[in-house]
Amino acid sequence: MPLNEREESVLTGIQEWENKLLNYEPNDLEMVYDKSLERSFSLLPEEVQQQFFSAMDSWLFHLHALIQGSQLQMDAKERILTAGRVFHSDIETIEDLKQLTIDQLQYIAQQQIARHRLYSFAQGGIAGSGSSLMLGTDIPAMAVINLRAVQLIAMTYGFEVNTPFEMMSSLKVFHAATLPPRMQGSAWEELMNELKNQKEFYFYEGKEELTDITWIEQPMKQLFKAMAIYYFRRKSVQGIPFISMAIGAGTNYQLTRKVTDFAHKYYQMRYLHRRNNQQ
Repeated sequence: MPLNEREESVLTGIQEWENKLLNYEPNDLEMVYDKSLERSFSLLPEEVQQQFFSAMDSWLFHLHALIQGSQLQMDAKERILTAGRVFHSDIETIEDLKQLTIDQLQYIAQQQIARHRLYSFAQGGIAGSGSSLMLGTDIPAMAVINLRAVQLIAMTYGFEVNTPFEMMSSLKVFHAATLPPRMQGSAWEELMNELKNQKEFYFYEGKEELTDITWIEQPMKQLFKAMAIYYFRRKSVQGIPFISMAIGAGTNYQLTRKVTDFAHKYYQMRYLHRRNNQQ
């Protein structure tokens, strides 16, 4: 089924964004940092590296399943369906949302995106307030917020994340979205190639490993953020550590903004791909 004028416009916007991603040129500082980080991590025995990344993959898989099965996510899913029924009264399942237009789906998705960016901003502010407990739980909390956002964007566009293919796709989208900008282009191309080559969308047939040395920069950024918060938390005005709270809130917001932008583009492309292939 050919795309309509509005869908073509959205596709053009995604292609422009894709070109910027693929043509991103890292500066000298990024290149030096990348090489030094890779060199430092490569000093560890290969077995230790494999165990580390295997543990990270396992943690992400379990966290994904935990979020997906939570009552909080079930409630959010019902809110998405309720929002869909405003536009199409006979919507009963996530799959039925594909009946909506791209603009209607974007409206619902933007609600999810705005909500989770606010969650991240608040989480960062709390982590930067000076509490060691809150700072210690910041990385798991950010993983939950961003994985949850990816899952809800997927559901908005009519993709349940409880099948092997959709589960791996959402995890790969999360992984790609958290990569440094210079590495996101190749990750996007891999996702697009999988989409083109996949014949049926239930079982997953691609590479199942997620994390590797290219992804280590994101946890390092979180560590540097924690160090900055720890340093500035004693510099307060009337007992409120404004600087450390601003660092936490701003950094977390930017991460969720990056993740939700990437995930939104991916699931818009999935929606358009499905529309274009309908008979």
